[in-house]
Amino acid sequence: MAASVAAAARRLRRAIRRSLAWRGPSHRLLSSEPPAAKASAVRAAFLNFFRDRHGHRLVPSASVRPRGDPSLLFVNAGMNQFKPIFLGTVDPRSEMAGFRRVANSQKCVRAGGRHNDLEDVGRDLSHHTFFEMLGNWAFGGEYFKEEACSMAWELLTQVYGIPTERLWVSYFDGDPKAGLEPDLETRDIWLSLGVPATRVLSFGPQENFWEMGNTGPCGPCTEIHYDLAGGVGAPQLVELWNLVFMQHNREADGSLQPLPQWHVDTGMGLERLVAVLQGKHSTYDTDLFSPLLHAIQQGCRAPPYLGRVGVADEGRTDTAYRVVADHIRTLSVCISDGVFPGMSGPPLVLRRILRRAVRFSMEILKAPPGFLGSLVPVVVETLGDAYPELQRNSAQISNLVLEDEAAFLASLERGRRIIDRTLRTLGPSDMFPAEVAWSLSLSGDLGLPLDMVELMLEEKGVQLDSTGLERLAQEAAQHQARQAEPVQKQGLWLDVHALGELQHQGVPPTDSSPKYNYSLRPNGSYEFGTCEAQVLQLYTEDGTAVASVGKGQRCGLLLDRTNFYAEQGGQASDRGYLVRVGQEDVLFPVARAQVCGGFILHEAVAPECLQIGDQVQLHVDKAWRLACMAKHTATHLLNWALRQTLGPGTEQQGSHLNPEQLRLDVTTQTALTPERLRAVENTVQEAVQQDKPVYMEEVPLALTAQVPGLRCLDEVYPDPVRVVSVGVPVAHALDPASQAALQTSVELCCGTHLLRTGAVGDLVIIGDRQLSKGTTRLLAITGEQAQQARELGQNLAQEVKAATERLSQGSRDVAEALRLSKDIGRLIEAVETSVMPQWQRRELLATLKMLQRRANTAIRKLQMGQAAKKTQELLERHSKGPLIVDTVSAESLSVLVKVVRQLCEQAPSTSVLLLSPQSMGKVLCACQVAQGAMPTFTAEAWALAVCSHMGGKAWGSRVVAQGTGSTTDLEAALSTARAYALSQL
Repeated sequence: MAASVAAAARRLRRAIRRSLAWRGPSHRLLSSEPPAAKASAVRAAFLNFFRDRHGHRLVPSASVRPRGDPSLLFVNAGMNQFKPIFLGTVDPRSEMAGFRRVANSQKCVRAGGRHNDLEDVGRDLSHHTFFEMLGNWAFGGEYFKEEACSMAWELLTQVYGIPTERLWVSYFDGDPKAGLEPDLETRDIWLSLGVPATRVLSFGPQENFWEMGNTGPCGPCTEIHYDLAGGVGAPQLVELWNLVFMQHNREADGSLQPLPQWHVDTGMGLERLVAVLQGKHSTYDTDLFSPLLHAIQQGCRAPPYLGRVGVADEGRTDTAYRVVADHIRTLSVCISDGVFPGMSGPPLVLRRILRRAVRFSMEILKAPPGFLGSLVPVVVETLGDAYPELQRNSAQISNLVLEDEAAFLASLERGRRIIDRTLRTLGPSDMFPAEVAWSLSLSGDLGLPLDMVELMLEEKGVQLDSTGLERLAQEAAQHQARQAEPVQKQGLWLDVHALGELQHQGVPPTDSSPKYNYSLRPNGSYEFGTCEAQVLQLYTEDGTAVASVGKGQRCGLLLDRTNFYAEQGGQASDRGYLVRVGQEDVLFPVARAQVCGGFILHEAVAPECLQIGDQVQLHVDKAWRLACMAKHTATHLLNWALRQTLGPGTEQQGSHLNPEQLRLDVTTQTALTPERLRAVENTVQEAVQQDKPVYMEEVPLALTAQVPGLRCLDEVYPDPVRVVSVGVPVAHALDPASQAALQTSVELCCGTHLLRTGAVGDLVIIGDRQLSKGTTRLLAITGEQAQQARELGQNLAQEVKAATERLSQGSRDVAEALRLSKDIGRLIEAVETSVMPQWQRRELLATLKMLQRRANTAIRKLQMGQAAKKTQELLERHSKGPLIVDTVSAESLSVLVKVVRQLCEQAPSTSVLLLSPQSMGKVLCACQVAQGAMPTFTAEAWALAVCSHMGGKAWGSRVVAQGTGSTTDLEAALSTARAYALSQL
């Protein structure tokens, strides 16, 4: 094996130039020089080196969507997927728990959140939102500093052939404030490897002490740097590789404690390494980007890319090249991993990236519509071999990019029209309204970047109300905070030290298999067995291990076995109680159970003293557990029914269930119409009515790898893994030749399930909400709740039918038409807020909104007819003249305005003011001034004079105005109206 690696290394070294002089942007390889190694060969050499020469296991890149880590928007480092190992929370039965030495190339995105390079991309020659991190890891002390440094030096100098004189190293110089000594061990290792002391530098904690976050594992690091100057003048160092030695844990109080187990975590950016090995001026000059830059030039017919920055980049052409090339890589990778452009969280960041790319390509490179989507095949060509999910999802990526690009261009055109319309209403010195700019922005309705809105206004010489904009942004942030889902209160938890101590003591993981010990009685009810266990450890609320707890104390119990389901896989934790054996009349309520690194911690309140060694008996809340079982089996049926109805491209993205309802997030490119939602429900109902058996069995994880149709999520599964199959025995379902998993629900799942589907009773989807482009969140209920929802839906459907019939019969007068319109409005509110089938809600709302339009049309027709009749009556009462002031009965202000308008149409030289008495002394007022009477006589001033006399208010324009007031003396109000008009005419 070593000989083959050596031969491969020699071949790679021949492909890499020995001379790595940094010669600036114009440097190109001479024809006499050996060709530079391709990026794919550099990546492969790294992985092969650690696998073949040093026995590392190669693991695939994790998705850029973080796995169960709400602290991250995107995976931004190679170590993210191994956090459970560093924190000690890894499931001891999982494949990951067996990792000792591992290497991989990890897809990383740094945009949004703590690590955000988005706005820097394009401005220089090095920043990226997507990059690949090459890394090797040693867990639990498999190896440490000496081996990690030796391997890194061997790879860089012997395999990649980087001259040793171009490499510098740094190490941790200590931190007296934290009580940390200098890492002289690492310094001496580098010296022993032959690095001259003059190229071994020491730095403090800011440069050479790495931390995962505000708390958690951390430790000193050593960095390997490359000298761009190559010995000519002062060194120009860039970091190549960071080797982190995790020895400490940052506690919540800021102090450092030693970790129970030490780890090695290294990371080296592929893009920068390839630039060094290919002798390029920047990462954008490497073969990771050159195919994209060429495709951009071909597609836009722009000037060729020259690698300019700053003021040298006239017209920002090269900046646009870099932005578009970087962003299409990020978009392609994120969409292939199931992150789609949307309105919040990572999807919103991706939406900004896409629109930034469209903007630069359109405004600077003058790209044609649909250009961005045409670059996706180039990304797939360059990265698809390393990350096959890009090849599998190529068409979906292109379609999503094209759709969002088209939507953005349409929004841009609408935005221009809105700006132009708003500008026509502004005075010469007025600022552009913040409210309008906000509605145009990414945080508002149209999704235009604010800097683009500012640029469009700048081009028109208009200043934006930036103060108002800041106020709106603060209000939006406050509203979002109020609308956010409440964070579940953190329960008792075992930290890395507690877990390390349990492992040190040899305490085995909790045996939770009794949670599956339940059976179905002949009468259809479930019997849940009790579980006897021994108290192994007790913890106080702050996580301190104690030998006993006293009366009324909230505590955590660690038992040798349990029948409680600990919250995981989207299923809520069990609750119930436990008793001491022999003292069954004293109940210890258990609020929930949590799994911590294979140990299950029960959160309880002790009514009496409890101590280590006590024998206890556990009882789960049967109704709670059964409701969770029904929801979990229903979730599997719903997931399967969605795939059956919408197609095999439908994928589950996550779920959560409790006794009340279930939530399922799915990605699909098929529209979830009311008809399809109903079809999904019918498919589930059919499986429920057939009362199919539900088979559950633990099998080796390897057996599930190649089963067509088997559903599993991007999670770390235990080995052996539990398989849940509806209607088909597990052994048959896992037989690839049977194709059974394509015809029924078969999933990897550790949850608790019904033994037959009939107990689901019924399932109703009561809500759907688009989380991002192509991702929908469904809410559903089961059993009696579902039946009640159906009944309510039917009742509302009958009310809608009755409203339709009333509308068809027509209304005798405006008052009756207005009552019907109000009834329809109340129905709309009821349908929008009721718990009912979502397919039916959407159908009824569509019908009701159509009825509302028809009702409003009927009202307008009746009002016009009524206005015409009253107009004729008034014209008959008043002779032709310059003024009509009178009273008239009218159901609403709109009718009164219509009468005024019709009078003025038939008598254009006449100015009209009408009052209409209402109940409780209220009076409506409407007026219109003849064109010839202006500008000295205006409708707004006339209405204001009359309504002020009645203690009311008025509004309108110079031509038409209206208002309200209150008076019992209409004649006095009419006299005021006549007097004012005559004074102005």
